Amino acid sequence: MLKVLLLFILLFTGIVLGPLVAGHQGYVLIQTDNYNIETSVTGLVIVLILAFIVLFIIEWVIRRLFRTGARTRRWFNGRKNHRARKHTRAALMKLAEGDYRQVEKLLARNADHADQPVVNYLLAAEAAQQRGDDLRANQYLARAAEVADNDQLPVDITRVRIQLARHEDHAARHGVDRLLETAPRHPEVLRLAEQAFIRTRAWQSLLDILPAMRKVQVYDDEALNRAQNQAFNGLMDQIMEEQGSEGLNRWWREQSRKVRNDVPLQVALAEHLIECNDHDTAQRLIVKALKHHADDRLLLLLPRLKSGDPEQVEKALRQQIRQQGDTPLLDSTLGQLLMKRGEWQAAAEAFRAALKQRPDAHDYAWLADVLDRLHKPEESAQMRREGLILTLAAPQSKISGPADAPAAPSQTPAAAAAGTLKTPPADPRPDA
Repeated sequence: MLKVLLLFILLFTGIVLGPLVAGHQGYVLIQTDNYNIETSVTGLVIVLILAFIVLFIIEWVIRRLFRTGARTRRWFNGRKNHRARKHTRAALMKLAEGDYRQVEKLLARNADHADQPVVNYLLAAEAAQQRGDDLRANQYLARAAEVADNDQLPVDITRVRIQLARHEDHAARHGVDRLLETAPRHPEVLRLAEQAFIRTRAWQSLLDILPAMRKVQVYDDEALNRAQNQAFNGLMDQIMEEQGSEGLNRWWREQSRKVRNDVPLQVALAEHLIECNDHDTAQRLIVKALKHHADDRLLLLLPRLKSGDPEQVEKALRQQIRQQGDTPLLDSTLGQLLMKRGEWQAAAEAFRAALKQRPDAHDYAWLADVLDRLHKPEESAQMRREGLILTLAAPQSKISGPADAPAAPSQTPAAAAAGTLKTPPADPRPDA
């Protein structure tokens, strides 16, 4: 309706103004050196209008030509993007199959046109590392660093992971230190830091990151406690090598009450003191710890002590027997202590009490030695036969019998806690 109204207005204007303009068109003269152009004002307006129309047509044609080029470029780029996505999907399938050569090949192809070029280059670097091609892995890492611009954290994490896989431990340690400055609570950074610190024996650094690992729940409490015990044991090894038992005692006094009351750490320190031949300090530590914690790992250390005050050890052990009652471990440990003091009859009674509660090949062997000292060869031979039968009847790892039986002498208490074997302790039997 509006269009009809406008058309009607234009027609009316033309009818009214047409006759007026027809007789008064005016005169226009354009003069140059060689030409004189004469026309009316109406003619000049018509020429200008036609010139504007021609210019608009030329501009439209040029714009269409350039737009066609942009569309062509977008088409080619879109085709490359599509191919990059297709190759990335295929690479993920090959990754699941473990075909790292194809993974690297597919991810690197058209990686610049992928949705996440950095991810493609980083995965290609890890695939190259899995194949053992360090040169290509480094090239992909360098390219990923260029594409990542300011977000270098994924690149640095991948670089450290590859260095650890190559066992470039000190280079990984340097990278981890930088990562901890920028992302101190990143879970993957903390995992990599734990590996790097363990391999480079940076035990104090490992202890420093354990609170952050616990806070972000990198591992469960049991795994974190194992890592803490490993770090403390490693730190004790270093102090023992450099400063001996005096350094160990000085370091232990500087620790917090919570650390000093931790039974696995008490056991570890006592083992290190025994290794340093500081049996008196180890004995004081164990006896004091037994007053607060009736722990089997502490009891297993008693036969290894060679202090000048064995009566104190026996007193602490009998105190445990009064508190807990007769247990196989307590009776067996008491028998070993009595053997060292040459109290053969009392030692035999202790070993018999332990064997009544559960059979154990080591107790049979110790009892046989005691019976030899008591000049009872027949009964001694019988005990050795019983121990041999028990040894042959069960796997070597289960000789100790039930869960309440003492650990085999071939495994120290700290090693039993950590799951690693160590050198067996010295035979508690005195020389003839």
